[in-house]
Amino acid sequence: MNKLPQITLAFWVMKICATTLGETAGDLLSMTLDIGYAMSSLLLISVFLATLVTQLYSRRYHPLLYWLVILSTSTAGTTMSDFMDRTLGLGYATGSAILIGILLLTFALWRLSGNPLDVNRIRNRAGELFYWVAILFSNTLGTALGDYLADDSGLGFAGGALLIGAAIALVAAARYWTRISGVVLFWIAFVLTRPFGATLGDVLTKSHEKGGLDFGTVGSSMVLGGVLLVLVLMATYYQRREPQRVAEMS
Repeated sequence: MNKLPQITLAFWVMKICATTLGETAGDLLSMTLDIGYAMSSLLLISVFLATLVTQLYSRRYHPLLYWLVILSTSTAGTTMSDFMDRTLGLGYATGSAILIGILLLTFALWRLSGNPLDVNRIRNRAGELFYWVAILFSNTLGTALGDYLADDSGLGFAGGALLIGAAIALVAAARYWTRISGVVLFWIAFVLTRPFGATLGDVLTKSHEKGGLDFGTVGSSMVLGGVLLVLVLMATYYQRREPQRVAEMS
């Protein structure tokens, strides 16, 4: 049972693209279309559950299905974070603290279940379920952190993106030049790519007066969706060629 992609540079590029799209698409529903954070959260959580059940019951890795679940966790995480921080009035700092606690609790329960946290060793449905719950809350946490950096820290959208980008670079360096656990570094990077996507999404969609490029949620979502689709199709193509390549070499 191996239904997860290999962790390569292409994986991280697609993750950042998917999380940035999740930010713009979530804002498109909740703000541009004026559906509201609560209704958008319910709608997107329903989409997440539908894609998750399909993923859990699939028998092998399907790139399109996998990245649909990632995208649904990203968009759901955007509206869930906004609902906590804005509708409930918790604020970005408090919302982030609560989400950190929930994520740490998820990891603790995952470890107590006897399933490894190493994403390369997930071989049963229980481990896969913990994996997706952790992804959902890491994306939600990332949204709150990104909004905090962009709005409350004084860094602005571009400054927040640069700071998170530098932190991601440090994690990548630590992977090769330190003895820090690869599992720990993976999940740190996974959380950090979400606020990077959130701040990058704000750079794309916000007005020039607010420090953005003013592409709008519709235009940004369409461009990011097209880029992600091309990357997913490429991943599907190479996955299908792999058995043929192995057969030719044997």
